[in-house]
Amino acid sequence: MTGDPEQIDNPYLDASSNGLSYTVERLKGKELCGHITLTKSERSHLSALAADYL
Repeated sequence: MTGDPEQIDNPYLDASSNGLSYTVERLKGKELCGHITLTKSERSHLSALAADYL
């Protein structure tokens, strides 16, 4: 799975309560699973700016 837990379009969810974050937490420690958090944006400068401020 891939995704951005910060991109939420539901007013009842946030970065820690969405499906992606839930799945990461539930699969922690399982033999065939791993998790990587990328900290650098590979988007255009405008897209990165929008992701940070909107």
